[in-house]
Amino acid sequence: MKDKYILLASCKDQVGITNLITGIISKHGSNILHLDHFTEYDYDNSDEGQLYLRFEFEKVNGLKAALESELEQKNIDFELFDSALNTKIALFVSKEDHAFNEILLRVERGEIPAEIVCAVGNHEDNRHFAESLGVPFYYVPSNEPKEKVEEKMLAICDDHEVDLIVLAKYMQILSDDFVNHYKDRIINIHHSFLPSFIGANPYKQAWKRGVKFVGATSHYVTADLDEGPIIEQNVIRVNHRYDVKSLKKIGRHVEATVLAQAVEYHVLHKVIVNHGNKTIVFD
Repeated sequence: MKDKYILLASCKDQVGITNLITGIISKHGSNILHLDHFTEYDYDNSDEGQLYLRFEFEKVNGLKAALESELEQKNIDFELFDSALNTKIALFVSKEDHAFNEILLRVERGEIPAEIVCAVGNHEDNRHFAESLGVPFYYVPSNEPKEKVEEKMLAICDDHEVDLIVLAKYMQILSDDFVNHYKDRIINIHHSFLPSFIGANPYKQAWKRGVKFVGATSHYVTADLDEGPIIEQNVIRVNHRYDVKSLKKIGRHVEATVLAQAVEYHVLHKVIVNHGNKTIVFD
């Protein structure tokens, strides 16, 4: 397939926006490969809708500049991506390997069209997995002041021109300053027991309560801990026969798959973060 552009756009719902964009694309002789749209209405003001659009269309000369100029004039929020440019990912990890390896292997197999340019760990446990696939691994322990640690991590990401940071069970809280460097470009994964079972041993706490579902949530990281816009969630039913070990095993599976799906949505440019604290995902 030819290289293509991907456009994500949003604005107040009004007549003619879709026609405006398709008209510019058509005028430049480009073929629209995919088009999706959604209008969301505010429950407090049902007369005002917000329009969300996603286009895929062939790359032709002059089209990018024309689109950008017109959308800026119309005060339409947008991002325009070139499919030929892979998202550069930094994987952050602590000791657990399930989510880390899921992303590594899906990228290696070409299932997630991205490039893992580096891995950063506050433990050495996952170095061999990264280096076996030619991914440079940087050990940045958490035994220094947070400012120093994050300064090192930001320098690593800058050196590798990172577009997206994936917290593959990186068990450290990032400062607001760090998060602001990568607004809507840090993806985290955690079990869906939150906020019911906080702190250490959540699966043991869940077992004691006799949970009937094990789940996971993947979201963008914000200054509010574990409250960022949700990208993907899933659950698996369990029963009284599951002990703590079994809950952990099935929990690792759902965490890894949910994180991988969220990363895939992001690198395929299928996610729009709205002005509140939620996402529109064109799946």
